[in-house]
Parts: sequence; C-alpha cells; structure tokens
Amino acid sequence: MSKREAFLEAACQENVEDFLCFIQLHKDKAEPFDVEEVVQEMTRDQRRTLWGKLALLLQDVLQELPPALLQEGSKECMEVEATADPKHVMAVVDGVTLVAMVSVKVLQDGDTYSALLEIVHRLHGVLVSLPVSEAPLQLHIHTLCEAWWKKGLKEKETFGRTALLISLQKSFILKKPGVEIQRVWSLHDVLLSVDYTSEDNKQIIDLLLQCFHRPIYIKNDDGKRFLVFLFSWNVNFICVIHGTIKNQLEFYSKTITTHITEIYFRAWKKASEDFLEKIESSCIQDFMLNAIFLYRASPVHAKVRQIVGYFHKRKGCHKVDKMLYDLYKPILWKALTAPNFEVRANATLLFTEAFPVHDPDHNTKNIDETIQKQLDTVMGLLDDPHPTVRSNAILGVCKILAKCWELLPPTVVADFLKKLVMELAADTSSPDVRCSVFKCLPIVLDNSLSHPLLEKLLTTLKYSLHDSSEKVRTAFLDMLIKVKAVRAAKFWDVCNMDHLLARLAIDSHSVSKRIVDLLFKSFFPVNEPEREWCCRCITLIQMNPMAARKFYLHAHKHTAPTNIVKLMFAIRRVLNRCIQTDCDLSEINDSNKENSAQAEPLFGKDMAVVSHLLEVVVILWRSVEKGLKQNKEAQEYTFAKFGNVMSKYFQSFEDERCTVPLIHLASFMPPGAVPTFSCGILSRLRRMDPGAVPAQYSQLLDCMCSWGQATDILELITDWLTEALPKQGDKANTTRKVRIQETVEAKPDLALAYLEYLFSRTSTREKVLALGPSPLKQLHTVLGNWRSVLYTYLSSTMEDKSPSVETALKVFMYYGRLGAHLQHNSSEGRDYLLSLEHVAAWVAERVLPFLARRTSDGDGKESEESHPLAAQITESFLTVCRDVLLVGLGDEMFKGQILHLCSLALLSEAGYLCIPAVLLILKEVTDSYVPEDTNNQVQENQEDATTVILGVVANIFQKIIELLARRLRKEPEEGQQLCQSAVTGLTDFLQVAQNWDKAPLSGVFSTLFAAIIVEKRHVLQKITHPEEMSAPESVEDMPPLSSVLLSVILKLPSVTRAFLTEVISSLDSEAISSLYELAAVLQLMAVIKATGQSKAVLKSAATSVQQQLHKHAVTLVDSRDIQRVIYESSVKTVNEILDF
Repeated sequence: MSKREAFLEAACQENVEDFLCFIQLHKDKAEPFDVEEVVQEMTRDQRRTLWGKLALLLQDVLQELPPALLQEGSKECMEVEATADPKHVMAVVDGVTLVAMVSVKVLQDGDTYSALLEIVHRLHGVLVSLPVSEAPLQLHIHTLCEAWWKKGLKEKETFGRTALLISLQKSFILKKPGVEIQRVWSLHDVLLSVDYTSEDNKQIIDLLLQCFHRPIYIKNDDGKRFLVFLFSWNVNFICVIHGTIKNQLEFYSKTITTHITEIYFRAWKKASEDFLEKIESSCIQDFMLNAIFLYRASPVHAKVRQIVGYFHKRKGCHKVDKMLYDLYKPILWKALTAPNFEVRANATLLFTEAFPVHDPDHNTKNIDETIQKQLDTVMGLLDDPHPTVRSNAILGVCKILAKCWELLPPTVVADFLKKLVMELAADTSSPDVRCSVFKCLPIVLDNSLSHPLLEKLLTTLKYSLHDSSEKVRTAFLDMLIKVKAVRAAKFWDVCNMDHLLARLAIDSHSVSKRIVDLLFKSFFPVNEPEREWCCRCITLIQMNPMAARKFYLHAHKHTAPTNIVKLMFAIRRVLNRCIQTDCDLSEINDSNKENSAQAEPLFGKDMAVVSHLLEVVVILWRSVEKGLKQNKEAQEYTFAKFGNVMSKYFQSFEDERCTVPLIHLASFMPPGAVPTFSCGILSRLRRMDPGAVPAQYSQLLDCMCSWGQATDILELITDWLTEALPKQGDKANTTRKVRIQETVEAKPDLALAYLEYLFSRTSTREKVLALGPSPLKQLHTVLGNWRSVLYTYLSSTMEDKSPSVETALKVFMYYGRLGAHLQHNSSEGRDYLLSLEHVAAWVAERVLPFLARRTSDGDGKESEESHPLAAQITESFLTVCRDVLLVGLGDEMFKGQILHLCSLALLSEAGYLCIPAVLLILKEVTDSYVPEDTNNQVQENQEDATTVILGVVANIFQKIIELLARRLRKEPEEGQQLCQSAVTGLTDFLQVAQNWDKAPLSGVFSTLFAAIIVEKRHVLQKITHPEEMSAPESVEDMPPLSSVLLSVILKLPSVTRAFLTEVISSLDSEAISSLYELAAVLQLMAVIKATGQSKAVLKSAATSVQQQLHKHAVTLVDSRDIQRVIYESSVKTVNEILDF
C-alpha cells in the first residue's frame, strides 16, 4: 500500500491512532514522511476524499469533547474528564489543521474544496474558544486563516477578519511583537472588506485605535505603514484617529511625537480627494489652530509645535507650499493682530517658520508682492508692544535671514540687522528681548554671507557685556564664542579685552566660564612652548589679578591635566629664577602683543606678582589634585620638585601676600616634603593671639588635617580647655606653678575657634571624626566639665571671674554639638544621646530653679542676673537638641526627655523667655512624625508612642499660648516683643501641624481658635458705648495676641484652610453659642475675608454662624443697647461674608 493510500485510510475515527502516527512522523525531522508531499501527490479525487474524511473525523472528535473543556479551568471539565481525553482531541485537531494548511498551499484552480471549507469553518469555531494553554494550536489555526485570506478563497473575509483580530490582540500582549505587527500589516487589506459603520466591528475598531497608544506600533516600520493605511480606510475614521492622538499627545515623548508627525505627513502625502481634504481640514489645520491658540504653558503646546514644524521643514515642495498657503490663509493673518499677546506670539513663530507663505501657482510678480507684504509684517512684529512677541519675532527674523540671505534685497537685510543690533539689543523695557537678540544672532552667523555686514555692526554691542541681567551677559558671550568659532570677526574688536577681564573678575560662574572659553587660547596657548604659557600668565596677572584667578580656576576644563602640571612646573622655574635674580622677573617675560598693550611687562621686585603666581599654582594644583592621586609616579615627582624649593620660597617670599598661597601649597604635600615648615605649625597655632581671625589660622589647621595631624590639634584644644577650668585647693595651685614652665598660657576662646573651624567644614570634619573615639571622647568629657563654670555663675555673685560666662556658654553648646557628631558617627548604641539626656536632667535640676526663683529684697540683684543666664543656658541646650532632631538622630526616649524639659522650663516663673526655642523643638518633633504614606500600616505600639508624644506637643503648645496671653496682660510692651520673637517658630510649627487632621495635633488649631475668640470676646464685653463697636478691617485691628496669631495663620494658605476647618468644626458642635462669641467669630472671619483667601470655606462657616445668630434675634427685642448694636453689627458682617 502506498503512502497516499495509507494516509487516506488513516483519516477516519476508526484509524485515528494511525493518523496521529503519520502526523508525528511528519513532525519528526529524522523521518522521511512529509504530509505536504503526500497531499501534493494525491489526485483531485483523493484530496476531496481526504478532506471529506477529515471533516467527519473533526466533527466526531469535537462532538466527543464537551464545550466546557474549551473553557480552561471550568467545573464541568472535571466532571467529563473521563469521557474524552482533551490532549488526544487537541492532537487530532492539530493534525487536521496541519493537513488543511498543506491543502491550502497545494490547492489548484478548478479544485472543489467545499469539504475543506467545512474543515476550516469548524477550526475557525475552535479558534475563537480555545483556552490559553493551547497557544501552539491557536497559532496553527490562526496561520491557516491567514493563508486562506491570502489565497483569496471562498468566504475569505470571515477568516481574514478573524486572523487580523487575533494578530492585533497578540501584538498588544507579546513582549516582542515585531513579527505579529508584520503579520498585521500583511493583513491590512482585510479592512477593505470590513464595514466601518457596523456594530459587529466595534471591537476591531477599538483595537485599531489602541495601535495609536502603543509606541511599538508607532516606531516599527510595518506598524507605521499600517497606521498610515488606517487614514485611508474610511473618511469618517480620520477624525476618530485624530481625536485619539490628541488625547494621547500629552503622554508621547519627543521621539514618539516625531514618528506620529511622520505618520500624518505620509498619510497626507498618499491621500487624495475626500481623504486629502479631511486630513487637511480636520488634522493639519486643527494642529495649526492649536499651535496658535494654546497657552505656552500647556503640556502639549511644544508637541503641537513640533508636528506643525515638521510640515514647515518640508517647504519647497509644490504640494506642501500650496497646502500651507491654503490652510494658513483663513487663520494666520488674523492671529498676528489678535488682542491676546500669547496668540500673537504663537502666530509669529509659525509665520516666521513657514516664511514665505505663498501660493506657488501665482505668477512671479504676485509672489514678490506677497513676500514684500510679509516682510513688512515681520518688521512690524519687531515693534510689538509685548516683549514675548518681540522675542519670537527676533527668532523668526534671524531664521529668515539665515535661510533667505541671498534671496532678500540687501537693503531689507541691512534694515533687519540694524533693527536687531541697534534698537532691540538695547531694549531697556525687557531683558528677555535683549537676550533674544544675542541668542538668535548665532543663527545668522551660520550663513557665511552675513559675516562682512555683521563685522561692522557687532562693534556697537560691546557694552552689552555689562548688562544688568545675567542671562543677557551669558547670551552675549555665547554669541562672541560663535563669532570666534566661525571667524566672522575678531572678538576683541567686538568687546575690548580689558572689559572681558573686568567682567571675568567679578561675575558669576555662568558668565565666567564662558569668558574663559573665549579667552583660553589667548592666555593658555597649548600649541606654544611652555615659556610662552608663563609669559601669558604674567601678562594676565598684570592686567587683572582677580581675572587671572578665575581664568585658571576654569582652565582644567579646557585642557588635559598634563598641561596643567606643565604650567605649574613652568611657573616654578620662573619663581626659582626670581629668587636667583633677586626677584627681577622682567627677563623671562617676552613680548606678548596679542594680549597686552605693553610689549614687555616689567614689575621688578613686585611681590604682588609673585604672590599671584603662587596663587595660580595653588589653583592649578587643586584642579588636578584628584588626577595626581591616581597617578602615584606623577604625584611623587611633583612633591619632589616643589618640596626642594619650598623652604627657599618661605625664606625669600616673606611678604604676607605670599605666605597664604605658600601654606596652601604646603598643605598639598606630605609634611616630610616641607620639614621646616611642618615642624613649626603647631607652635604657631599655640602662639596665636586669642583674638585671631579665621584667616590667620584656617590654613594652618587645613595643613595639619591634610597631613593627618588632626590629633595634635585636638590635644592642644583639650589641654587649653582643661587648663582654663578653675581649680580649687593646694593641688590646683601646685599645678598652676608647674604650668608656668609652659611656653604659652591656656586660650579657651581660641580653642573654641579652632574647634568651630574644624567642624564647620566638611573636609576637616571628616578628618577629625576619622581619628576614632579615644581623643574625641576625651575632648567631649572636658567640654562637659565646663557645666560647673556655668553653675558657678548662676549661684555666685562674684563679678571677677575667669573664664568669662560667654566662653562657658560656647563650651556648653559645643559639648552638645560634639555629642551629636559622635552619635552620628557611632555605628551602634546611644551613648552620646544618653549624655545629652543627662545634660537635660542637669538643666532641669540645676538651671531651671533659677528661672523659678522670684525677685525679693534680699536677693533681688542675684535673681535679676540669674534669670537671663538661666534662660540663655536653657535656650542654648534646646537649640542643640533642635539640631539633633533636625538631622534625625533623636529616638523616642530622647524626644520624650526633651519635651519633658520644655514642659518644666515653661512652668518656671521666667519660662516665657524660652518660648522661641521650645517652638523650634515642637516643630522638629512633629515633623518627625508627619505621615508620608497613609497606605502604610503602622504597628499599634508605634501608634501609641506617636500619640503620646504628639499629645505632649499639643499640651506644650497650649501652655505657650497661655504664657503669651498672660505676658501681654502683665507687661504689654515686653509681651509684644516676646510675641514677635515667637513668630518664626509659630509659623514653622503650624506649617507642620496642619498636615495632621486628627487628634492629638488637631487640638493645636482648637487652641489657636479658642485663644483668639476668648481675647476678642473679652474686648467686646468691655464695650460701654455703641460708637466703640466696629468691625476690624485687617489683622492690625485685632487685639494684640489675636493680631500676632492671625498674621501667622494667614501667611500660608494651607494653614489658613486647616484653621478654618477647625472653626467650622467648632461651630457645628455648637461649642460657640453666646452672642459675644458669635460676634468674635464673625470679626475673625471679616479679617480673613479681607485677605481674599478660602472664599468657599468662609461662606460655609458664615452660614453656620447665621443659623445660630438667629436664635438671639427674639431674645434681644427688649435687650440693652450694647447687645443690640453687637447683634446688628454681626448680622451686617455675616451678610457681607455671604455676599463675598
């Protein structure tokens, strides 16, 4: 039996296993059996017989498989699993699909394939309901449908539509959909048989629109072809596509927008008749309108401009020019004269980009007249009253000149450039306009034909370098750099060298780096010998020393580190020759006519030049320090070269101006390279005058730290602070006698100055903290011992004391600050936080009693002196604690201890003095608990700790408000000063507290509201005459405390909203009910109304007040005059607020 006959016989239900064996043999590459070859060799009758038998086999197999099995995971599947094996059924279906696919390939003209069509119909039904697990079979049936469509067989529309639908769906879910998108494009003609208006095709239309949401479609070549084709499917579909793209435009990147623009352009280029008209009117012209009328701040404005600009760039083509002329004609010219400046500005950009906007079908004369009118329009735009329009017109004119220079009449070109250079570059009304001139002139410079004319005109701009606006100066320099690059003119003819150097010396980094870029080759000619580099360097120093510093500060950005080091060595040789010739440098400074008016700059024994040369070496060395560290050989060579001469430099250049850079130089080298100098630094620090300023010791400290000798500095500081502590008894006297042998006396103030410098700079602080715990712990202990000095001042009345109280207070603060640094540097434990907690206990036990001590006849003087000092000590400590909390070092225990200290301080008799410092603590504690993510669930015990801490914060705040009110009553003038000193702290605290809308911190605004209402009610109750009743118009019209609190509340809109929320809450709870309280609330709201904030919330609160105010209307019929006046005034106020 032949293969054909055996395969034909196997295609039935009875021999299905043989059929599956044949299919398996076909799939096995090692076997010679090929289904396609067998089917191809069959006669037409055999193929018809095969298809008929396979149709029956497929029908029987699918009948055995219940529909539930095609839905993956259904309950019925489990119940019928025993009646049919799904895997067997799917294998048979897959085999039939394979034979059908082969049959489609070998189908010939004249073949009758009704049985094959039946098979494909059944497989099509299976395809729609296949589960995800049968992806291979789905792919095979999908391929069969695609092949049927491409073959053009009967009912191809049904199968082609399904193939396209599945390809679209798969292209959206695959990670790499490139192949599927290619398949979609191959099936694009299917859409020609799809009815756009049919509801049955809504699914496929939605999928087509989703293609415009997928960047992979937009960027893929086949995807782009498909999207272009969609514009030609149905004329009504164009508007739907355009609407989809507009909705997505905000989310497109710049690259995707470029692809979208290309799709529009290709669709327009291929379109004709109705499709062309629709694309032009509904898409391109719509983009033009949006480009004109959208606000410049709109997130899609730049992308719309990008799309329209794509068409402008394709000008020169007859079809494009004609389209732009037709579409712009009804909209552009009106927009150029619109009242709104943004519309004019947008239209100006479009107009100048599309220039000239003309009809290519007109004759030459008409075109010339049109262009001349447009040139006149552009000139008029340069005189527009709004600077934004003028700026855009400047950009447009420069683009027109660069593009059309040789096409425009010379007089027109000259007029435009004169307008820009002589008028708009000096526009005093707007720096933006001046800036635009210099930003846009480089566009013109790109056209070499402009250089002769610009060379003459640019010389009038030299004073623009000194423009009051930095951005104008920056733009001017960018233009000069462009002038230099294109060699349009000599930049020093445009702007004098002296002016450039003067501006380099004093201007910002942004301007300075551009001047260096401009001048670099002039003063650092890397192609010249190194001797010439030095000559230029000396010339630059002589012309402007400060400019020289700035120049070499930026030099490393323009040349290799090797050249920087070479210049350092060249300057070293000059300095060596200076020593040998008794400081006569004239012989090594050759002529330098390019950069100076003097042929040979001479300065004899001028130490100023020497000091500046040393400064240049320092600047250059610092700029390549990292590079030298990476190249050990070069670093050692540099150390050796400069180390050999440093001692001579110190001997020869004794001028103070030279000493500063020499010390800097020494700090770059190891101490062994400068032994004479390094050995004497500690002695110089020790002998320093106690009143020395940082400039005298900062470099010495830097040197010590860079050499790894920070330990010696700490020992000196520790010794001085230890020796300066007062000692008692004979032992102290004996020690003091021994100390007489020391070279210098203790200088605690200088020790603190050294300590301040070491910890205020990052580089030195890191070196000190890297020393380890031992020396720092010893210093920390010594600083802590100074608390006894402060207590002595508190408890003693002696006037002649040493050290001073100011020194003791500084030491006390440094003790806390050093503890914070050490805690931050500590990897584990909380030893230094514990030390701060001990200090808090000391303050509470030994300092606060002096705040609580009342003044009496017996000890009045002592109390008067102790109150301010005790307050100073407390405030100093709270300031340190605030810093600890600010950097996130404080834990729950620390916060609790500090808040307890704040409570004790406020309960003291003079505790009001500490209110500003306490408010800063409250702010930092609250800020550490501000919820960042409400979705994160916090554990209950943590919530309890937070509630407790914030409850304490709310109670302390209430106490502060009470103290402020009490102080204002007792000492109004002092109370006002106290309130003003607390404004900053109140503002910061309320800004943090308003983030909490629940207890306990919601009570903060309850406290504020109650304080204001109570104070205002008290004022209202004291009114005795109707004339005294008047509604406040501003914060200043409120009582003292209310005035301060409201000024803080109304400063920030968010705090105002939180406060008004509390007002409404209090009114809704009917806690405010009396006439005086309601009147106080209304006067408060009148003040808020005057600021214009929160209109809706104010009206809501006014409605609540109005409802309660009506309750007093009946009771006041026979009431006294004052209450009647208050009621009428309140009614008037509430009506004004409701009409607001």
